[in-house]
Amino acid sequence: MVSRQLAASGGLWLNLSGTEILIDPGPGSIVQSTKRKLNAEKLSAIILSHRHLDHSADVNVMVEAMTNGGFNRHGWFYAPADALETEPVIFSYLKKYIEGVVVLEEGKSYTIGNISFTTPVRHVHPVETYGMVFKSKGHTFSYIVDTRYFEELSQNYNTEMIIINMVLTEPRPPIDHLSIPDVARIIKEIKPRIAILSHFGLHVWQAKPREIARELSEQTGTRVIAARDGMKFDLARLEEA
Repeated sequence: MVSRQLAASGGLWLNLSGTEILIDPGPGSIVQSTKRKLNAEKLSAIILSHRHLDHSADVNVMVEAMTNGGFNRHGWFYAPADALETEPVIFSYLKKYIEGVVVLEEGKSYTIGNISFTTPVRHVHPVETYGMVFKSKGHTFSYIVDTRYFEELSQNYNTEMIIINMVLTEPRPPIDHLSIPDVARIIKEIKPRIAILSHFGLHVWQAKPREIARELSEQTGTRVIAARDGMKFDLARLEEA
């Protein structure tokens, strides 16, 4: 999917109570964000769930953009330890452009501006990987990133909205990614107001994510949305769900 760019791989851009955060700037993040008139200099932080290229390829260019080439030193970079050790994803000279680097750890809480997030549990994936739970303006939502299914997922991401990376149509051990049946199980267990599907694998794309979302909505009783390039979601919509 990334090499063909059937769907953009630029990441997620959050604006929570005026605090702007970029999550997982994969290939094309600078192109997609600029195209959509998102100003990187307004970012307070960049968060990386794990070191794989489809999530991290544009880390350096986005750090450079966030700091206006280092002329406006600010912002933070959050990443797991193994993204910062051997073959670090961020260039050494760019660390001088930001306020600091924070290592993500299981069960820890973090504050950026006037919002907070936690990394409740390490995911089951070939590299160190964390999903996130965010709190803002009385709303909670979670981002379940790349992982195989395990029972603690539902326990740790029990929020009113969930964003889930769904790569597979069916489980394919030993591939550590969520499939459609896995996602259905998670939604049934959590019962969020809204679930947003993202990070589609090729077979999911061919099966039409919008159709899959419609079927999952009927199956689970939860409103399920298939993400699309440039899609915006206002948390105020959770009050209507």
